[in-house]
Amino acid sequence: MRRIATIALLLPILVACQNGAASAGKYSTGGDPTDDPCARVVSAIGYVGLMLKPKGQENTQNFEDALLGRLAEARGITLQFGGRLPQSLGTAVRTVESTTAGLSRADVPRERQVALLTRYRIAADEIVAGCGQ
Repeated sequence: MRRIATIALLLPILVACQNGAASAGKYSTGGDPTDDPCARVVSAIGYVGLMLKPKGQENTQNFEDALLGRLAEARGITLQFGGRLPQSLGTAVRTVESTTAGLSRADVPRERQVALLTRYRIAADEIVAGCGQ
Protein backbone atom coordinates (compact mmCIF):
# COMPACT_ATOMS: atom_id res chain seq x y z
CA MET A 1 0.00 0.00 0.00
CA ARG A 2 2.84 2.37 0.84
CA ARG A 3 4.37 1.81 -2.63
CA ILE A 4 1.13 2.75 -4.33
CA ALA A 5 0.89 5.93 -2.28
CA THR A 6 4.49 6.82 -3.11
CA ILE A 7 3.90 6.23 -6.82
CA ALA A 8 0.72 8.30 -6.69
CA LEU A 9 2.65 11.17 -5.12
CA LEU A 10 5.55 10.98 -7.59
CA LEU A 11 3.47 10.57 -10.75
CA PRO A 12 2.71 14.29 -11.20
CA ILE A 13 6.41 15.09 -10.81
CA LEU A 14 7.40 12.50 -13.41
CA VAL A 15 4.78 13.75 -15.87
CA ALA A 16 5.88 17.36 -15.35
CA CYS A 17 9.51 16.43 -16.02
CA GLN A 18 8.56 14.56 -19.16
CA ASN A 19 6.39 17.40 -20.44
CA GLY A 20 9.12 19.92 -19.65
CA ALA A 21 11.64 18.02 -21.78
CA ALA A 22 9.33 17.90 -24.79
CA SER A 23 8.40 21.55 -24.50
CA ALA A 24 12.08 22.46 -24.28
CA GLY A 25 12.70 20.77 -27.64
CA LYS A 26 14.53 17.76 -26.19
CA TYR A 27 13.60 14.81 -28.36
CA SER A 28 16.65 12.60 -27.93
CA THR A 29 18.79 11.34 -25.13
CA GLY A 30 22.39 12.24 -24.50
CA GLY A 31 24.31 15.12 -25.93
CA ASP A 32 24.18 18.71 -24.94
CA PRO A 33 22.02 21.52 -26.34
CA THR A 34 25.22 23.38 -27.18
CA ASP A 35 26.52 20.52 -29.37
CA ASP A 36 27.26 21.37 -32.98
CA PRO A 37 23.96 20.72 -34.80
CA CYS A 38 25.62 19.53 -38.01
CA ALA A 39 27.77 17.06 -36.12
CA ARG A 40 24.77 15.66 -34.22
CA VAL A 41 22.46 15.30 -37.22
CA VAL A 42 25.17 13.95 -39.55
CA SER A 43 26.19 11.46 -36.87
CA ALA A 44 22.60 10.23 -36.53
CA ILE A 45 22.31 9.89 -40.30
CA GLY A 46 25.54 7.90 -40.35
CA TYR A 47 24.31 5.63 -37.58
CA VAL A 48 21.19 4.82 -39.60
CA GLY A 49 23.30 4.34 -42.71
CA LEU A 50 25.24 1.50 -41.10
CA MET A 51 22.12 -0.67 -41.39
CA LEU A 52 20.94 0.41 -44.83
CA LYS A 53 21.39 -1.58 -48.01
CA PRO A 54 23.34 0.22 -50.76
CA LYS A 55 21.53 2.98 -52.63
CA GLY A 56 19.24 1.62 -55.28
CA GLN A 57 18.40 -1.45 -53.20
CA GLU A 58 15.75 0.16 -51.01
CA ASN A 59 13.17 -2.38 -52.20
CA THR A 60 15.24 -5.18 -50.58
CA GLN A 61 15.78 -3.35 -47.27
CA ASN A 62 14.89 -5.28 -44.13
CA PHE A 63 12.93 -2.90 -41.89
CA GLU A 64 13.83 -4.72 -38.68
CA ASP A 65 13.25 -3.31 -35.20
CA ALA A 66 16.88 -2.24 -34.81
CA LEU A 67 16.65 -0.09 -37.94
CA LEU A 68 13.32 1.38 -36.85
CA GLY A 69 14.93 2.34 -33.54
CA ARG A 70 17.83 4.05 -35.28
CA LEU A 71 15.42 5.94 -37.51
CA ALA A 72 13.44 7.04 -34.45
CA GLU A 73 16.65 8.30 -32.83
CA ALA A 74 17.59 10.15 -36.03
CA ARG A 75 14.14 11.74 -36.00
CA GLY A 76 14.57 12.88 -32.41
CA ILE A 77 18.00 14.33 -33.06
CA THR A 78 16.79 16.06 -36.21
CA LEU A 79 13.80 17.51 -34.36
CA GLN A 80 16.11 18.76 -31.62
CA PHE A 81 19.03 20.07 -33.71
CA GLY A 82 17.70 20.43 -37.27
CA GLY A 83 16.35 23.93 -36.75
CA ARG A 84 19.90 25.10 -36.07
CA LEU A 85 21.33 23.73 -39.33
CA PRO A 86 22.08 26.16 -42.16
CA GLN A 87 18.86 27.70 -43.46
CA SER A 88 19.58 26.31 -46.94
CA LEU A 89 18.97 22.81 -45.52
CA GLY A 90 15.48 23.59 -44.22
CA THR A 91 13.65 21.52 -46.84
CA ALA A 92 15.97 18.55 -46.31
CA VAL A 93 15.52 18.79 -42.53
CA ARG A 94 11.73 18.80 -42.87
CA THR A 95 11.94 15.82 -45.23
CA VAL A 96 14.09 13.85 -42.78
CA GLU A 97 11.64 14.71 -40.00
CA SER A 98 8.60 13.64 -41.99
CA THR A 99 10.10 10.49 -43.53
CA THR A 100 11.52 9.23 -40.25
CA ALA A 101 8.10 9.73 -38.65
CA GLY A 102 6.83 6.92 -40.87
CA LEU A 103 10.04 4.92 -41.09
CA SER A 104 10.32 4.55 -37.32
CA ARG A 105 6.95 2.76 -37.09
CA ALA A 106 6.45 -0.96 -37.62
CA ASP A 107 2.84 -0.61 -38.81
CA VAL A 108 3.69 1.22 -42.04
CA PRO A 109 3.09 -0.89 -45.16
CA ARG A 110 6.26 -2.10 -46.87
CA GLU A 111 5.59 -0.22 -50.12
CA ARG A 112 5.32 3.02 -48.15
CA GLN A 113 8.49 2.21 -46.17
CA VAL A 114 10.45 1.79 -49.40
CA ALA A 115 9.13 5.10 -50.77
CA LEU A 116 9.89 6.92 -47.50
CA LEU A 117 13.39 5.43 -47.37
CA THR A 118 14.12 6.64 -50.89
CA ARG A 119 13.03 10.19 -49.96
CA TYR A 120 14.91 10.01 -46.65
CA ARG A 121 18.18 9.09 -48.34
CA ILE A 122 18.03 12.01 -50.76
CA ALA A 123 17.36 14.49 -47.93
CA ALA A 124 19.93 12.87 -45.61
CA ASP A 125 22.59 13.07 -48.32
CA GLU A 126 21.74 16.74 -48.84
CA ILE A 127 22.22 17.42 -45.12
CA VAL A 128 25.55 15.60 -45.02
CA ALA A 129 26.79 17.52 -48.07
CA GLY A 130 25.41 20.84 -46.77
CA CYS A 131 27.13 20.35 -43.45
CA GLY A 132 30.39 19.72 -45.28
CA GLN A 133 30.88 16.29 -43.75
